[in-house]
Amino acid sequence: MNIVSIQFQDDKQPKYLQLFEHIKQSITAGELKPGEKLPTVRSLSQALDINSITVLNAYKQLENNKYVTAKKGSGYYVSNMKGQKESILSSGELGMTTGKDVINFASAAPHPSIFPTESFKECINEVLERDRGFAFGYQESSGFKPLRSSILGYIGEKYGIKAGNEENVLIVSGAQQGIDLIGKVLLNPGDYVIMENPTYDGAAAVFKSRGARVVGVSVEEDGADITELEKKIRICRPKLIYLMTSYQNPTTVSYSAEKLEQVLVLAKKYEVCIVEDDSMSELNFGNRHPITLKRLDIDNSYVIYLKSFSKILMPGLRAGCMIIPGQLTKEFTKIKHNSDLASSGLIQRALDMYFRTGKWEEHLQYMKEIYRGKYEFMLTQLERMEKYGVKYEKPGGGLYFWITLPKGLSAMEMYHECREEGLVLIPSGVFFELDHKNKDRSLRLSFASSNIEEIRHGMDILEKCLDRRV
Repeated sequence: MNIVSIQFQDDKQPKYLQLFEHIKQSITAGELKPGEKLPTVRSLSQALDINSITVLNAYKQLENNKYVTAKKGSGYYVSNMKGQKESILSSGELGMTTGKDVINFASAAPHPSIFPTESFKECINEVLERDRGFAFGYQESSGFKPLRSSILGYIGEKYGIKAGNEENVLIVSGAQQGIDLIGKVLLNPGDYVIMENPTYDGAAAVFKSRGARVVGVSVEEDGADITELEKKIRICRPKLIYLMTSYQNPTTVSYSAEKLEQVLVLAKKYEVCIVEDDSMSELNFGNRHPITLKRLDIDNSYVIYLKSFSKILMPGLRAGCMIIPGQLTKEFTKIKHNSDLASSGLIQRALDMYFRTGKWEEHLQYMKEIYRGKYEFMLTQLERMEKYGVKYEKPGGGLYFWITLPKGLSAMEMYHECREEGLVLIPSGVFFELDHKNKDRSLRLSFASSNIEEIRHGMDILEKCLDRRV
């Protein structure tokens, strides 16, 4: 067993995460075989000359990610990964499923055919003409200052968010990097994080990788269950609460103004930080415009606002931003610098010009019309499923539908059956962090990357699979 060959690097991530990665690689490479017992916590800590808590935290991470199984009174054993792969795929991995004959209802990314390549190329060319080689130099770790100014103006006008000045804005390489930075700045092993249940699995995975303990709170039709939320805040004293307040992933729920006010009251009462992850609020197709929690945080004290532009622009740009409370800006900027020095200077400058020339707003309206057409078409197709007992809400925006299967049907079984027919969607188990009576009852259907004919064909497949089982 080669676990003791690890060389810890003091300037990298915490030792327990380095040990976790080392053992994980040994398992995935086949060096540690299914059923093989890991060294005891005490023996490995002595062999590596590290604290036993470090080894225990590494083992817990391996257990959380299903690489090992803990047997009470016996120790930790390498799990049998064969046959588990389908059940532990992330929503991101499912979304990247490709194939000539595969219809993808899992991906939330726009189809490349509608990327604004020409208009963005114009901005890149103008930046290169204006800035020459400076466009390829390092930017400030917090981001290109004119872009930060443009974003402040945009969110101020669009959402009424007052966030101080450019110093409170951090440019990140996509929302996922923002979540990673939040984990690195705010979380230590053993800290509690409260998340909606179900929720975005990519965020949960990051928080778990930091050794945090994730606690779920139920989602009602207008947001998190406030009574349950306060109870869990009192019990757990979480380091942060992670929420998606507009077209929540995966339930498509948008918070009411009353719920948002109640959440902020709890944040102030218990002095807890709220992370508001927003990637969908622009995509409203009706008269109701979602309200952000950050708008209510007028002193910029309790809410970290995380904004992604990927679902509207081009996901490969990896462009997003964070609005950070003043007391945290220095620490976030420092960790961002340690993470990647700075996001791409050329992309930041081009995005700034995209905002300033009005191209962003023009493209946004274009994308809303495309997505609105897909949304309405999938909605009409869902009406056909009602005769099988399928239930769903009409979110009025976003990129998904969250459908509940009739009692007795398994979402995981439906996923496998649909996939065999050429349709990929996401079963609800991917999004539930804790056991729940409805953990295997729902499916998330995204219309983002499919055209009308693909939506029609995909819904035909879904109906066919339902018809066989009901």
